[in-house]
Amino acid sequence: MADRNDASPVSPEAAFPDKYIPRPQVRDLPEPPRDQWRLIGPGIVAAGVGLASGEFILFPYITSQVGLTFVWAALLGLVTQYFLNMEIERYTLATGETAVTGFSRLWKHWGLVFAIMAYFANLWPAWATSSATLITYAIGGDKSLIAVGILVLVALILTLAPAVYTALERAEMLKVAAIVLLIVIGCLFVIGAESWQALPTVVTEPGFPAAELGFAVLMGALAFAGAGGGQNLVQSNWIRDKGFGMGHYVPKIVSPLTGQSEARGQAGFIFPATDENLGRWKAWWRFANKEQLMTFVAITFLSIMFMSLLAYGTVFGHPGLENDVSFLRIEGEKMSEMAGGWFGYFFWVVGAFSLFAAALGIVDYTSRLAADVLKTSYFPDSSESKIYAILVWGLCVIGIVVILAGMDQPLVLATISACTGGVMMFIYSGLLIAINRKMLPARIRISGVRLGALTWSIILFGVLAVLTVHQQIGELFGG
Repeated sequence: MADRNDASPVSPEAAFPDKYIPRPQVRDLPEPPRDQWRLIGPGIVAAGVGLASGEFILFPYITSQVGLTFVWAALLGLVTQYFLNMEIERYTLATGETAVTGFSRLWKHWGLVFAIMAYFANLWPAWATSSATLITYAIGGDKSLIAVGILVLVALILTLAPAVYTALERAEMLKVAAIVLLIVIGCLFVIGAESWQALPTVVTEPGFPAAELGFAVLMGALAFAGAGGGQNLVQSNWIRDKGFGMGHYVPKIVSPLTGQSEARGQAGFIFPATDENLGRWKAWWRFANKEQLMTFVAITFLSIMFMSLLAYGTVFGHPGLENDVSFLRIEGEKMSEMAGGWFGYFFWVVGAFSLFAAALGIVDYTSRLAADVLKTSYFPDSSESKIYAILVWGLCVIGIVVILAGMDQPLVLATISACTGGVMMFIYSGLLIAINRKMLPARIRISGVRLGALTWSIILFGVLAVLTVHQQIGELFGG
């Protein structure tokens, strides 16, 4: 099969297994638009969804305990995820299919495995409840009722917006803008000379303070800086809805009530390896890499660094801090003391909106991943938009039931969430090598440094998965 693909540029579809999903159609790769800035967005969405507990709680908490010596890990984690995201994007740019569809070509149920893992990882509505908690810090109120309202609002936005991706992109761009404003004001009023003087220690005194904080906390911060688990996989869906590469030919997910949906087949498209198509590929590939670096990597790292600086300037060395959302109450109170009461409230409001936007993105990507799998592998004649809407409301209703039942974070759900992310990334790092080496035309396959980066990803997330599962099982069973 692969030899035929290499020798005959007019039959590139022959390299795609068709036991479970039909082979893709052959079409020329669309010409990249000249005003490419209009396509910037998926990396911002990834950054916006990923800027959640890690950036607002975990890294600032680590900084409060040991200073800035571990911020280097955010950059290492982001660089690893950059290469991982680009291999997810490579397959979608070339085919218009999601990477999960590529996995399902190898074994029909790979997609279902990842969809179930992503769903169970997000059954506990942690970001909605964290957002509600910050709202109570700012204005008071009942945390549970506010969290329920947040979940209802999330479901309404995702199922009433005419073009779901467009609504999500606008929300995440607004979130990123709010965080930038917070950082700018924080630099002026909170981050003092002592904090700026400590900043070079990020480079000059890197550390791995496992004795102080525990190995699993640090490994989790390193590996999941920015995104993690199912969110990385949905980079495929987001660039497809934005019209990147062969995704230009694939209909977008729309509201079944307010949008006009188009039918999508099971299979995608592939282009013959002509000089013209390969020239277009180089332009698309350069743009996609640049977009991911300038948005996801840059925004996330700068956010982690400056949020850590804010924590360093306010609560470094503060005794008795907890690695949860209550940490932000103390940090906000310290900011109020230093810069005036308004800034503490502003910090909580921006944090609440940030975590709300994270909840919006998490419900979207979980439902988007599952809807793509169900449509492609199990219900090819169904509407993907309707499946997506049902899954959105299903996930939100489950979250509401958990909240109204008065359950604090259930240990079983917390354990599932902690274990699934690393396991997912370990598995799909290897599967990405398989689909991008086996199916794509020879001249655009993964190789060289990028192949080495995914090998590193397999090792990193494999080690993380083993350590996390071992630790969480021990906590679950009291061992």
